[in-house]
Amino acid sequence: MEENQFHETRSSRNTRKKLRKGRLFLILILILIVTTGVYIVLEYRAGLELASETKLPVQAFVADEPTENITNYLIVGIDSRGEEKSRSDTMMVLSRNHSTNELKLVSFMRDIYAEIPGYQSYKLNTAYFLGGVQLLKDTITNMFDIPIHHYVVIDFKSFESLIDIIAPNGIEIDVEKDMSAFIDVTLTKGVHKLNGKELLGYARFRHDEAGDFGRVERQQKVIEAIKDEFLSPQNMTKLPRLIGALQGYVSTDMTTSEEINTVISVTLKGKVEIDKMTIPVEGTYRYADYSHAGSVIEIDRELNTQYLHEFIKLDGE
Repeated sequence: MEENQFHETRSSRNTRKKLRKGRLFLILILILIVTTGVYIVLEYRAGLELASETKLPVQAFVADEPTENITNYLIVGIDSRGEEKSRSDTMMVLSRNHSTNELKLVSFMRDIYAEIPGYQSYKLNTAYFLGGVQLLKDTITNMFDIPIHHYVVIDFKSFESLIDIIAPNGIEIDVEKDMSAFIDVTLTKGVHKLNGKELLGYARFRHDEAGDFGRVERQQKVIEAIKDEFLSPQNMTKLPRLIGALQGYVSTDMTTSEEINTVISVTLKGKVEIDKMTIPVEGTYRYADYSHAGSVIEIDRELNTQYLHEFIKLDGE
């Protein structure tokens, strides 16, 4: 009888120990959740505060109808220098295939002689000056028959600030030559960690024999480097502050939740690679000169449209 009572007492003690351990584990989990939540909110607010004085306005934008597998994002880089209107210095379309998680980056040369709706033909970058992101979107859509579903506009000063948030110690770039002309920084040949201002200078350099084509190539190289830095595991803790800063440094039609969901969706599907293309394709253009537009690039629209559609697999959804 006494032996049975002893076993029951020991069993009760073991049960109580397990319950205490279970409660302790739950408390620790709750503390972790609360702490993480507080950290995310504080970092997000810190990002908002960083960009509070440079908030870019949301622009009028009418998206094209969604397609089954492809989402296209128009990415525009501008150098406003405080002015209300500016030309677009960088024009890209980032195309995402939801089925394969493929990312395709298409750069458009700014001197393409473009048919701008409602205006006579000018350089492609003039479309943004005349009618903002909507007119630029309409021009690209009409010329190349591609749908555009979202836009992102970033000012160059904002670009510098965002890079310094993502990579406070700089982003590693192999600088292929000495560079300094008209970029406000001096870069020397070799592998360097570039801060936001230096990285922008590298991406904008065009005073060599490659001209604007070389600059577009460097811009694509910079996008690749930013992607690698941003998606590195150690940078995940910077995401809340970056998302907060994006609200001021970037103009977009996407909501904060859409931005977060897009990043998470892309990263959860595994390794992210970006294939790159430049319009016009080699052998499909010639240089020309017009009194109202200056030196331009006249392109074979039909061939470039064909190459573009094949590249992003638009017709083979």
